[in-house]
Amino acid sequence: MGRIRILSDLVANQIAAGEVVERPASVVKELLENSIDAGATRIRIEVEAGGRKLIRITDNGHGMVKDDALLAFERHATSKLRTSDDLLSIATLGFRGEALPSIASVSRLTLETRAPEEDSGTLVEIAGGNILRVEEAGLPAGTTITIRDLFFNTPARRKFLRSEQTELSHIASLVTNYALAHPTKHFELHSATQALLIAPSVSNSADRLFQIFGRETSSLMLSTAAEMDFARAGLPEPPPWKREEDYTPPDPGYLRITGFVSKPELQKLNRNSVYVFVNHRLVRDKLVLHALGEAYRNIIPPTSFPVVLLFLEMPPQEVDVNVHPAKTEVRFRQSSFVHDFIRDTVRTTLMQSRPVASFAAALHNTPHASASLLLDVSPMSNGPSQPVFEPQSEPQSEADPGPADTAPFNLSAPQAPESPGSLAFPEAQIPVGYEAEAAPNENETLNALATLKPLGQLRDSFILAVNDEGLWIVDQHVAHERVLFEKILREREVEKVQRQRLLMPVLVDLLPAQMISFARLADELDRNGFEAEPFGPNTIAIKAAPVGLEGRELERMLEEVLAVPDREQQTENSETRRRRIAASIACHAAIKINTPLEPVKIDWLLAELGKTEHPTSCPHGRPIALRYSHKDIAKAFQRI
Repeated sequence: MGRIRILSDLVANQIAAGEVVERPASVVKELLENSIDAGATRIRIEVEAGGRKLIRITDNGHGMVKDDALLAFERHATSKLRTSDDLLSIATLGFRGEALPSIASVSRLTLETRAPEEDSGTLVEIAGGNILRVEEAGLPAGTTITIRDLFFNTPARRKFLRSEQTELSHIASLVTNYALAHPTKHFELHSATQALLIAPSVSNSADRLFQIFGRETSSLMLSTAAEMDFARAGLPEPPPWKREEDYTPPDPGYLRITGFVSKPELQKLNRNSVYVFVNHRLVRDKLVLHALGEAYRNIIPPTSFPVVLLFLEMPPQEVDVNVHPAKTEVRFRQSSFVHDFIRDTVRTTLMQSRPVASFAAALHNTPHASASLLLDVSPMSNGPSQPVFEPQSEPQSEADPGPADTAPFNLSAPQAPESPGSLAFPEAQIPVGYEAEAAPNENETLNALATLKPLGQLRDSFILAVNDEGLWIVDQHVAHERVLFEKILREREVEKVQRQRLLMPVLVDLLPAQMISFARLADELDRNGFEAEPFGPNTIAIKAAPVGLEGRELERMLEEVLAVPDREQQTENSETRRRRIAASIACHAAIKINTPLEPVKIDWLLAELGKTEHPTSCPHGRPIALRYSHKDIAKAFQRI
């Protein structure tokens, strides 16, 4: 007898569950997408023990009749596909018909559903893939699915789950993502002890952003929008000899980008605050993340990440969502076109906004990036709390402050008590307390740099200047670095880089790995003003260098450029390499701190800084100018 056997449906479903149901958040994701596909406008999620004991999702969608309710638990039974051609133009979040049977095979599941046109609903109870009960029931229109004892019959899977708080944080993050993607729908997330998220329906994404993350984060976001015809991508068409007589060219459609990107001063430690939706589907696509990284290159530090809420809309045939079991990755038909469009759109938004960093805010911000925007899911000993809309601050120590902890005198406005936030009403958010005050001017930009009148230098390192907006402090080194960086890029583009010949060649000793890097970068270095050639097995002779780069700074610049790991050099493209070398040249050729400047030099530097495309930060992400506004000064002196 042969060794190959056909697996039973139960085993096949449990295998499928291993791909689809990775953790409790995976169950919530599949059921949440079903609710959205069903046209629900109100969705309530309840979880206990991080989803181990209970997951219940209730919606007011169109529900199901009895026959559909039973058929939904058969493998590959779906209402969203009919033919293989439909896979090329998927417009729904779910489509495979694997989720429900997979979830039912590893849990105790109860389905309660009623279609609006039916007088009664249907109740289906399943345990470990076996149907236990099917009966009629009086139910409201919509669907409620209750999952109990997840992985009760697969203890090996249950053993690998994380702590309750970890699993709950994954669920909270997921629900937050879909609440951001669907602002016109009402979302609720409740644990056994508290309401984690209550997000009533709002009219647009900007209101949802404010609703979930609060005024502080939303005030640091820039709106972006762009549209381009896919015809520019040169869509492939069948050759003339393969076209039918009635052939008509397909409508290429449009690629649209809308959403919000953070100003440079809002930075995070990881990419968890990057929310990208393709046709309202949450994705973690490497292509999109790389495009966003390129857009913020030389604007924020390479170890920090922005906050992004981005919506991409395109014809369904332009994106393949059937490439990952959990449908979190996609493949674009015109990947290079999409990548470049995202990069250019976001970068243009940052360049046009030219946001100014507040001096008062910079005083209270830590120099390092903060954690990602996540809901606080920690258990509360005093019972359920108000709905949480944004991360809570770290608790302060209750110990009495010592002399070392006492803050010295500084010029700052008195701190107002925390606002009580927003009260949850059935369909709207009514701001109370300080939230009702006028929001800060969102149009504050660095365009006023051209009107600055310099007062002098602070310790020969920072330029003090004033204008009608207030007092400005400019870091002279990074300001000059930004000016040189953009100048080098412009001259490099037209092949007119200025170089100076050295009286005596400078000999630089390199490691063997650096010699290999030099051979790879020699052409780009030549285009940037260097004239260098090997001078022995581990030495190069520099005969000419860019203007302003000399002595020890010249050697340090070359060591910095050649010290990049070989793996990173192999993956970077020509534009990235060009910007990296330009940033290094600008940094080492710029005016240093502790350098006195003549008034004429200060005037020239401020004027040139005002002409740059992005005077917000240096190529390495450090801020250039901080402003202490007239309003902040008046507040500090209690004039207002």
